[in-house]
Amino acid sequence: MIKVEQTAKTVDEAIEIVLSQYNVTRDDIKVTVVDEGKKGFLGIGTKEAKIIVEIKEESEKKQERALEFVKSVVEKMGLNAEIDIKEEDGTLFVNIESPDVGVVIGRRGETLDSLQYLTGLVVNKDSAQWTRVILDASGYRKRREESLVDLAKKKAQRVKHTKRKLSLEPMNPQERRIIHTALQDDPQVTTFSEGEEPYRRVVIALKK
Repeated sequence: MIKVEQTAKTVDEAIEIVLSQYNVTRDDIKVTVVDEGKKGFLGIGTKEAKIIVEIKEESEKKQERALEFVKSVVEKMGLNAEIDIKEEDGTLFVNIESPDVGVVIGRRGETLDSLQYLTGLVVNKDSAQWTRVILDASGYRKRREESLVDLAKKKAQRVKHTKRKLSLEPMNPQERRIIHTALQDDPQVTTFSEGEEPYRRVVIALKK
């Protein structure tokens, strides 16, 4: 949060000066009026208005956008939920906690993935720098990752045993990446993706 002190003939004029200088909108600032100023008579006793303006930084604005958007979607779904947001290394992590979290997750996380994509668009609207958004619901992403790593290792063992390549079920790019990473250090098998979205899948095969 950036703090700016500004004076002018009126409070509104002082606000406009700050908006112009910092190229922000009224939604991006919080104004505290220190002195409303005084017109005086024939210029005598005139006193300028003084304000302190707190300007939200880009990361703060993006967190607010994410919170407002996700909250509105969850409410429209008729759910009671707590939403937690934090930023780490340029990535915005949004977590939804709800007794009916399954509705938010959807089949194999499809609803959660769609909401994550839309949240990313909302957060980065009119932004010069793209911020990655990771949306989770009651730790689903972590559980799914552990499940996929376990699946990858089991299927790799099957490939080694049968000596035949094996195709997994269609997955989104993020889940395919988990499979690739889980087996990248295996000296006996290799992985690659084939097919078109949304039916693109990982293939596990023996190294030649």
